[in-house]
Amino acid sequence: MSIKVAIIGAGSIGFTRTLTRDLLAVPELQDTHLALTDINPKNLDMVTRLVKKDITANRLPARVTSTTDRRQALGDADFVINTTRIGGLEAYQLDIDIPLKYGVDQCVGDTLCAGGIMYGQRNIAQVLAFCQDIREMAKPGVLFLNYANPNAMNTWAANQYGQVNTVGLCHGVMGGHWQLTEVIKLLVNGKKKAGDKGYVEVTPKDVDIICAGINHQTWYIQVRYRGEDWTGRLLEGFENHAAFAKTEKVRIDMLRRFGYYSTESNGHLSEYVAWYRKRPAEIKKWIDLGCWINGETGGYLRVSTEGRNWFETDYPNWLKEEPPKLGPDTRSHEHGSYIIESMVTGRVYRGHFNVINRGAITNLPDDCVVEVPGYVDRNGISIPRVGDLPLGCAAVCSASVWVQRLAVEAAVKGDVALLKQAMMMDPLVGAVCTPPEISQMTDEMLIAQAQWLPQYAAAIPAAQARFAAEEKLGTHASKGAVRLKTKSVTEMQRNAAESRRNAAAADKAMAKRKEQVRKHR
Repeated sequence: MSIKVAIIGAGSIGFTRTLTRDLLAVPELQDTHLALTDINPKNLDMVTRLVKKDITANRLPARVTSTTDRRQALGDADFVINTTRIGGLEAYQLDIDIPLKYGVDQCVGDTLCAGGIMYGQRNIAQVLAFCQDIREMAKPGVLFLNYANPNAMNTWAANQYGQVNTVGLCHGVMGGHWQLTEVIKLLVNGKKKAGDKGYVEVTPKDVDIICAGINHQTWYIQVRYRGEDWTGRLLEGFENHAAFAKTEKVRIDMLRRFGYYSTESNGHLSEYVAWYRKRPAEIKKWIDLGCWINGETGGYLRVSTEGRNWFETDYPNWLKEEPPKLGPDTRSHEHGSYIIESMVTGRVYRGHFNVINRGAITNLPDDCVVEVPGYVDRNGISIPRVGDLPLGCAAVCSASVWVQRLAVEAAVKGDVALLKQAMMMDPLVGAVCTPPEISQMTDEMLIAQAQWLPQYAAAIPAAQARFAAEEKLGTHASKGAVRLKTKSVTEMQRNAAESRRNAAAADKAMAKRKEQVRKHR
C-alpha cells in the first residue's frame, strides 16, 4: 500500500525536487502520494511541474497533488516534511541588516545570534500551527521531519508544545565527515598523489564517526580509521591541508583549543561563539572568500537571493531538460528518504538526528534538542546513549542551549522580556552589544518583522513607543566587515552553468564541498 508524504514549503528552490527524487529512487516508495503545499502558488506550480516531469519520464506510479490548502495536503499523511522559511528573503534581509546597525556582523544568521533568534520567533509560531493541523488531519503515528532552521528551536517547540513526534534533520555532519576523510587521506599519503605507487584511497565509508552535540555545534568525538581513533591527529592534518587551512580557520582554531572538530562551516561556527566576529577589523583574519561563504557578511542571504533570481529566470530551461533515470546513483545524502525507507521497509539506516535529549548526552539537559547518532527501522528511530561530551564541548553547547530555551519560550508565549534575555545570553550579541543596545535592537527587529510575528501583536505598540522615545543606539554605518555584492541575473548569465548549479543546490554543505573541490583541484 502506498504511503503519503506531505511537504510544507514545497515551493522551495531545488530542495523539494531533491527530496522527491530521493524518495522515488527507492523501489518500494515509487508509488508514493506526494502532497505538496506552499503559500506561494507560483513557486508551488513551478516545483509541481518539475516533480511531475520526473515521475512521467521515469514511468512511475507515484501521484502528485499540490494545493495552498495546508490541511488538505496533510490529510491522512504518513510523513510530513517541513522546509519553510517564514518571512522569506524579505525577513531574512532584516535579520542581517538590523543587527549590523548595532555592530553584530553575521554570516548566515539562521540558527543562533540575533538573526537566528528572530528567525525562530517567526518559525515557531507557524510550526505550532503546522502541528495543530498535523494532529487533526494526518494519520496517527505520523512522523514530522523538520529541515527548517533554526532546527533545534523548531524541533524543540514541535515536540514540547506542538505535541507531534518530530525529528530535526541537517546535513552538517555529512559535510564534515567528508572533510575528515580528506584530512586522513592526506595524513596517510603525505606527499603522494592519486596514481602514485603506494597511494591509499580513503572514502567516507572507511572512516567511522560518532558525532554529538547540538545542531550546528556538533562535535566529532570519535573518528576511527582502520580500527584506530584519529581525533588526536586531526589538527596536524587540517593545518597542512591546502584548502581547509584557508577556508576553515575558525573550525581549526576551535579544534586547536577544544580538541574536537565541529560540524558546521567556518562562517556558521564563527557567529555561534563570542570570539571571532566581535571586532570588525579582525573578522577578515578568520574568513576566506575564495569559495562559497566562509565567513562573508550576509553570505547565505546573498547566495539565496542569487539562487532564487536565477531559478525564476532559468526555469524554462529546467522544464526542457530530460530528467535523469532515478535510482541509487541519483540519490542525495539527505536523511529524509532513508528514514522513510527504513520505517516502511525495515532496512536499517544509521544517521545523525536532532531529537529530545532524554539522557543521550548526559551532561546536557534532558529536555533540550541534541544531535546524536541514531538507528532507524520499522520500529522507528532508536537513539543510543552517548554519555558525557568532553567538558569544553559541553560548555560551548550549554551556552547555546540556554539561548535556545529562552528563545523557544519567548516565541511560544510572545514574551518580549524573554526574547531580550535570549539576545543578551547569545555569545556573539553579548560580546558586541551593551544591554541598552540589545534591548533597542530587539525592539527594532520586532517592529520591522511584526507582520510575521502574530504572537507579539499585543506587544508591538509598546515596542514602537520605546523605540520612538529612545536615543538611537544603532549607529554603525558599516554594511559588514566583508560583504560581496549580490549578482544580478545579467551578471550570472555570464557563467550560466555555474549559476544553474548554485540555484539547484539544495544542500548548503554539499554546495560548499563541490565548490572547494572545483577551486582547489
